[in-house]
Amino acid sequence: MSVYVEKNGPVATVINDRPNARNAGDPETADALTQAFLAFDADPDARVAVFWGAGGAFCAGWDLKYAAGLADRQRFQKEIVAGLAFPPGAASAPRGPLGPSRLELSKPVIAAVEGPAVAGGMELALWCDIRVMAEDAYFGVYCRRWEIPLLDGGTVRLPRLVGQGRAMEIILTGRKVPAEEAYRIGLCEKVVRKGQAREAAEAMAHEIARFPQAAVRADRANVYETYGLQMREALKREWANGLEAHHRKAPTALRASPPERVAMATSRISREPDVGPAQRGRRR
Repeated sequence: MSVYVEKNGPVATVINDRPNARNAGDPETADALTQAFLAFDADPDARVAVFWGAGGAFCAGWDLKYAAGLADRQRFQKEIVAGLAFPPGAASAPRGPLGPSRLELSKPVIAAVEGPAVAGGMELALWCDIRVMAEDAYFGVYCRRWEIPLLDGGTVRLPRLVGQGRAMEIILTGRKVPAEEAYRIGLCEKVVRKGQAREAAEAMAHEIARFPQAAVRADRANVYETYGLQMREALKREWANGLEAHHRKAPTALRASPPERVAMATSRISREPDVGPAQRGRRR
């Protein structure tokens, strides 16, 4: 199988393994990646996912052998135009050309980037919540040279991370963006030694997974859902999502009514030993 999952407690690592194609995507790989991430999101024991490409490459974009076959206009119409079209209204969209780029998961995904993450591979990394790159890894809109546009969210997500002007320069020139620059401009969040991206991403995933997850997921959702809203509307959305998280998973003290919380605090204070002001200061 070109896609498989390795689990370590609450962390699921989704592995793209097509070394002969530098993990470039074809329809079978796109389907498999989509199903792997949907299964992760539905798994009650999985809290954070890591997305990693085996063999020293994250993803080199579309498989050019497959892309060459799309010169047949009937095939292109059937597999891409009709097969991946967005449905009307709010119905669920089919997968993106390279797989999960249209999924809106409820849990965090961290990209562990070794080697190239170019063209559609860069778009898959942008789909993730956080990117950890090896020091020799790189991004780039390399599909520019093949007259293939970005179709997996690159023109949407890149400006949100680095700003419109910088995104435009990267997209239009199709140049290489090395890890150090990616970190400097906010395109990745951590740079590690060559060969250490997966280990570092999984360590970060375990760090996130150790927390109670209702608040983690509510805060993550708020970052996305409030983007572009007017301040008041954004604050209202944050408030609503935060209260829902409190209601679902908060400890008794947070679910209690205000009078109940006062009674709990009074009871706790009455049980504390009497100490002087100096000692109270040290305790704080």
